Amino acid sequence: MEKVKVAVIGPGNIGSDLMYKIFRSKYLEMALMTGIVESEGIKRARNLGVKTSTDGVNAVLAEEDIKIVFDATGAKPHLMHAPLLKAAGKIAIDLTPAAVGPYVVPPANLDKVQAEPNLNMVTCGGQATVPIVYAINQVAGVNYAEIVACISSKSAGPGTRQNIDEFTQTTARALRVVGGAKESKAIIVLNPAEPPLMMSNTIYTEVENPDEKAITEAVNAMVKEIQSYVPGYRLRVPPIIDGNKVTTIVEVEGAGDFLPKYSGNLDIITSAAVAVAEKIAAKILSKEVVA
Repeated sequence: MEKVKVAVIGPGNIGSDLMYKIFRSKYLEMALMTGIVESEGIKRARNLGVKTSTDGVNAVLAEEDIKIVFDATGAKPHLMHAPLLKAAGKIAIDLTPAAVGPYVVPPANLDKVQAEPNLNMVTCGGQATVPIVYAINQVAGVNYAEIVACISSKSAGPGTRQNIDEFTQTTARALRVVGGAKESKAIIVLNPAEPPLMMSNTIYTEVENPDEKAITEAVNAMVKEIQSYVPGYRLRVPPIIDGNKVTTIVEVEGAGDFLPKYSGNLDIITSAAVAVAEKIAAKILSKEVVA
């Protein structure tokens, strides 16, 4: 089966995990891994038979047949990469806090934004919690949403630690923009427990219509949809309704492709990014077949 060629900019933990997920894809071909230095990630990709470069975004721009680009660098580099990729006619999937393009959370709004040239994957906390708030909002109307994302400190690298403010602000905004909450707040907790704990997300909402049956059914349906691309996503505590307050807890276990299974926080954002790319690639391939 023909596949769409993709590139990954940033050969760190997230970029490496993306690569392993792309290897399994029916729609995507891992055509290039690029960075700016000869790193372990570059060596790893090369040893697996992937074309590599240390020329950063320029290496991607030189490859006309690469159509989708995952940017796993940082916010500042992506601000420079975004206009270059757009000018080259490439679709950028942004795993940084730059948010040049619209937020995308696959089960909530991918169909509305997939035609955009630059798609931002929000944050790991956003990918884990926004779908639940979206589901509840669809049936109950969410006036306020507050989430607490608890991740193992071992799975929080320097990028996460340096961008805590961006994490909370971006996640909170996505709870409103994509999730539909009128007001929102996000908190992140780095848990130093040994052995490391799985990512856990507590989602509090205040709703207009606390219909227990409708809320429970909506949340269960959403969990099932997320499990189609993140098998380790599960309800730890089903919706508990107290008056107009709804509390739900979800847990995320990583697939263990490259990162440890407790790094569900990283796994969910790479899994969501690949799910977005596959949807776009399927559309590209269907048009090519028709043509």
